[in-house]
Amino acid sequence: MNATRWDQIHAPHGIASLRHTHWLDGDPQAYEGAPGRWHTGDGAVIGTGIDGIGDIVLAPFAETVIGAVKLRAFARDGALALRVHDPENPARVQLTGIESYAPDAAWALTGRYEPAAVGEERLIRSVDGHESTHPAGGRVTLMIRGEERTLIVSDDGGALNAVIADSSASGGTYPFRFLPIGAPDAAGAVTVDFNRAYLPPCAFSDQYVCPLPPPENRLPIAVTAGERRALRADS
Repeated sequence: MNATRWDQIHAPHGIASLRHTHWLDGDPQAYEGAPGRWHTGDGAVIGTGIDGIGDIVLAPFAETVIGAVKLRAFARDGALALRVHDPENPARVQLTGIESYAPDAAWALTGRYEPAAVGEERLIRSVDGHESTHPAGGRVTLMIRGEERTLIVSDDGGALNAVIADSSASGGTYPFRFLPIGAPDAAGAVTVDFNRAYLPPCAFSDQYVCPLPPPENRLPIAVTAGERRALRADS
């Protein structure tokens, strides 16, 4: 794990600092960890009665720091939430590192990308049970341990990404991981390097709403490459 990855996770307001995700409505209320009272209005997250500040309006994904905490407006399918990033979140304080598998060139495989049909959609389920449909990205077909497999991938401006699960979870690996694949070449060829698999944000805080792997991406083999699990002082 490089220093940039560790800082992304363990910085005072990094990934592991997320202590609360409060889903809001139009009724101003006090919420744990956040100063003042919070509600939604005109597509924004609104805070009122904040000592020394007064009122705050946060557009979706905007953020502000008040005292020790960072407050961030989060949006999903029209619903708005207030996220509280607290440096004293036990999930951050107890985090000591990330265990990874040793790099293994045998897990860098060649595959072929096929984009989804125009208008094709895919249902995405999140760890909190939420379901939503999104434009489908496509599929990557490759050979893994002598078996042909097809991974469902998203397409973010040409860069491909997958959410995968595998049988190494029975040995302590986090139940699922994110896998960046990168852009295919002109012929659709891609390199699927499982050494790049990394833990999702919900491995560091249960307040995230990470997408779950689709059935096609639940591999019946152990992928012993990439990040494995979060290490904590009490583990």
